[in-house]
This record gives sequence, C-alpha cells and structure tokens, in this order.
Amino acid sequence: MKRVLMLLANGVEPLEMSAFTDVIGWADLLGDDPVELTHAGLRRRIVTTFGLTITPSHLLRDLDTSCFDALAIPGGFEPAGFYEEALSEPFLAVIREFVGAGKIVASVCVASVCLGTAGVLRGRNATTYHQEGGRRKKQLLETGANFVDRPVVVDGRIITSTGPGTATEVAFELLAQLTSVENSAFIRHKMRFAVPGRDWYEAPQVPQAYEIKKL
Repeated sequence: MKRVLMLLANGVEPLEMSAFTDVIGWADLLGDDPVELTHAGLRRRIVTTFGLTITPSHLLRDLDTSCFDALAIPGGFEPAGFYEEALSEPFLAVIREFVGAGKIVASVCVASVCLGTAGVLRGRNATTYHQEGGRRKKQLLETGANFVDRPVVVDGRIITSTGPGTATEVAFELLAQLTSVENSAFIRHKMRFAVPGRDWYEAPQVPQAYEIKKL
C-alpha cells in the first residue's frame, strides 16, 4: 500500500485539490497497486478559494508524516488567505521532511512558492503561476529556483506546475512515480483524460513581448 498525504491550507483551490482526490481515488479502485490518499490541514474547517467549506480527515499535528510515501500540495489564492497557512512553519517543515527523505513532492500552481520558501528548490528546475507582471515568478527566482516556463516541470522527485489546468497532469505524474508509468497511463485511460499535445507543453504562459513590456 502506497500512501499520499495531501496538505490543505485555508483558501485552497478546489479544482487543484480534487485532481489529487480523483486520480488517486481511481488508482486505488482500479490500479495495479493500492494507493491511499489522506488529507490534512491545520484546522478542522477549511474555507476554499470560492467559499466551499470542507473538513479535512485529519489535523496535521495528529499524523505521523513519516508513514507517507508522497506529499501533494494544491495551491490557492492570496485574497482567500492561502499563504497565511501555506507559508507557515508547520507546512514548510513537512515539505523539508519529505524532500529530505527523498520522497515525492507534487505541487500545483503557486504551491511551488511554498516549496521555494521551504528552501528545497535552490538550484532545481521549477515553475509556478506566471501572471502578467511576473510576481510569482520573481518570488520563485528569489528562492534560488531555476524558472522553467512549462505547464509541468519535473526535477527528480519534485513536481511543480503553473495553474489549475495542470492539476490532473501533476496527479498523473505523481501516480507514475509512486507506482508505474503503465499504471498511471491505465488510470488516465479509464478516466478519459487525453494526453496533452506538444503545443500545450511548449506554449509560454505570457507571450515574451508582453512580459518584457509589463516588467
């Protein structure tokens, strides 16, 4: 049995959270290797980015995080208070623990900023949500990461991405590393998710001419 811990901050993006929930859930039901997903937060009641209220199955402080094989971190929105918890020491300590142990750490969208703040991206390739003006890109670069403008960036066992639309691809990559490429492809097929085309992988988030103008 492989075990994935999904770390939830108040203000989390529902779509990014559900990608992990569904892909891992389908894998546990239909895959060739049982996978269990546990979600945990710092509080018993979390209000997501768009007002949906959820109750994590566990409080982070009650878990033995060493029992998990991988860590999943959905992103969220600043106006919803995401960074207040996502950049707090309890979150950052878990990230350092998993990376230090050589375990898989998969983040979506701005959750890569949490990885950078935890100090685990220095000298590594990573990406984040790159809005006009480059704010999150600048934050990532300041942590010592090498910014790569691709939807999903894999550097060893660390996975980062650029936005909600990449969440399922991050989840499938996590599953591939946790079980096998074949198992991940099988679950993708059963869930009716197509493999993105070359243009999806190579198109920049912000056209270069526009980025230079705005910066």
